[in-house]
Amino acid sequence: MSSTSSVYPSDPWGRRRQALADICDTFVPGSETRPSASALGVPEAFLQVAETNLRVAERRQLELLLSLWDTRLVTLVGGGGFRRFRDLPRGDRERVLLSWCDSRLSQRRAAFQALRKAVTSLSYILPAANGRNPAWDSIGYPGPPGRVADASRKEIQPSAVDREVSLDCDVCVVGSGAGGGTAAAVLADAGLDVVVLEAGDYLDDGDFDGAELDGYSRLYLGSAALATADQSVGLFAGACLGGGTVVNFSTSFRTPDEIRTEWAGHGVDAAVSDDYTRSLDAVWDRLGVTSDHSRPSRREQVMKRGLEALGWHVDFMPRNVRGCDEAVCGYSPFGCLAGAKQSTTKTWLADAWRQGARILVRTRAERVIVRGGRAEGVEARTRDGHKVTVRSRAVVVATGAIHTPALLRRSGLENQNIGRHLRLHPVTGLAGVFQEEIRPWEGVMQAVYSDELADLHGGFGMKLESAPFHPSVLAMYAPWRGARQHEDLMGQLAHLVPIGLLLRDSSEGEVRVGRDGEPVVHYRLNDFDVDHVRTGLVGGAQVLEAAGATRIFSAHKDWVTYQPGRGRGRQGFLEAADRCGWQAGRCVFTSFHIMGSARMGGSPSHSACNPEGETWEVQGLYICDGSTFPTASGVNPMITIEAIAHLNASRLARVLTGP
Repeated sequence: MSSTSSVYPSDPWGRRRQALADICDTFVPGSETRPSASALGVPEAFLQVAETNLRVAERRQLELLLSLWDTRLVTLVGGGGFRRFRDLPRGDRERVLLSWCDSRLSQRRAAFQALRKAVTSLSYILPAANGRNPAWDSIGYPGPPGRVADASRKEIQPSAVDREVSLDCDVCVVGSGAGGGTAAAVLADAGLDVVVLEAGDYLDDGDFDGAELDGYSRLYLGSAALATADQSVGLFAGACLGGGTVVNFSTSFRTPDEIRTEWAGHGVDAAVSDDYTRSLDAVWDRLGVTSDHSRPSRREQVMKRGLEALGWHVDFMPRNVRGCDEAVCGYSPFGCLAGAKQSTTKTWLADAWRQGARILVRTRAERVIVRGGRAEGVEARTRDGHKVTVRSRAVVVATGAIHTPALLRRSGLENQNIGRHLRLHPVTGLAGVFQEEIRPWEGVMQAVYSDELADLHGGFGMKLESAPFHPSVLAMYAPWRGARQHEDLMGQLAHLVPIGLLLRDSSEGEVRVGRDGEPVVHYRLNDFDVDHVRTGLVGGAQVLEAAGATRIFSAHKDWVTYQPGRGRGRQGFLEAADRCGWQAGRCVFTSFHIMGSARMGGSPSHSACNPEGETWEVQGLYICDGSTFPTASGVNPMITIEAIAHLNASRLARVLTGP
């Protein structure tokens, strides 16, 4: 473990660490089948994640919380009497924690949820000395399958940077995910000299072993611990070469026609053009999208069974895979072991590299160089501290809808729409307990879906989807009303079928930029969207009931559950969910589709860039990622991002290669 001295400069292993250990062991005490959280090393792992990923202001808040935690005042306010937390029996400690969970103050609920998610998840993914987590046997989880491919077989050879360097090129592309990777390939294919800057590492098939901890820490932004400021929505985004295309579920939907028409109404006429259709076709073909590898796993067979029993819509997922291996596919959120997922590292970036593009990894862009109202390059820095200056004729920013607005602000852009109009496709869910063994971590990541509730009002609603359920995922969504209740629920993992409610949101959030230049995400669901989530919760329960679930529970902070055929059924289930609430700290939401924070449009008063992706303020500065979406796409956005990047990079290539 690395030192935590930067988090606790005067007390790295003293009272604060002990306070954290006491909290961890209240969430996850030891039992006959497993050691306590502190015995497993959760406090140290927690502090390492904090040191690596939290902003300075967030680290100070954590330090203050832990400094005060073991005072009599905090215990008294939490209902534990006038004693220190460490001196309380376990039941009283749990009551103190739950007082934070149930607090009327959103800040206290946010603190509880951040602690709960981190501690319980780490407790089920940290390996012991033998490489296995002691809890896996008790919950029936086999653990990661291990490496399948050869780690030495990597096609792309990133440029090495071991000193301060200056590079010259035609286009500097910042970011290598769906947008940046596609743009780089199109520009390089046009004969342009391209430099790609990626803040993350280059990891490929042979680097993946299916382990949750390793996958989160190496492949995800903020080690998958990132969330909105109030902890209302967890934020999952790729942070490696290939970005989100490396960690997504390979689900590949074309931009719906109704969304294209809606975007044309925002001044993006190209959305309904033949050129955009041709870009969609080009992306579809390059990624090899097909439904041939969409054989439902056990959990999806059950969901499909329920949908068909109700007579509801169900269809097979189109996926960008070639030669998918079902035996390891369920572990692909932590990197595709079989190399089947057609990420940008397998497709567009490989194409760009073959055409001579230079690719730098572990290199973070600090600002775009702007002179005389025109982009002339990028200033960046490697993780080793080496300065990298790229001089270019144009700059393409594709760092994702969280970091793109922050980079634009650090570069001096002032358009009022930068950071605004954020959409998240927030996902919550529910799960059914079945008598049959499901093993929900197995099989294809996503093979079937339902659009039965996709248009509840004015084109807004939700998709019903399932996804691999690993221990950390259940720990993240599951309520904690005490250590015994939580352990019992985790023990049912092998018999669970989850249904995710993927909402097309009308709510808008904002990416603000702190004094340190780093992004902070703010978001709140409006009542219109909450009503749709309520409908989705009841609909998902209907599906699970029809499939034969013996118990159904939600992702609320309370134990919101019912047994079909008993009590008030689904109506009572919904009433309990409403009593618990839907806002920050009351129901778990996550987002895998982060969009719209630098949107395209017809004028600078309503958008951050024009329909070609060029910013209104700076010539030669283009945006090519999901932040350009005028509104939420309503479907998994990878194909749409790549199509927009393909179209606008093709236009840029014509500009730069023209007379």
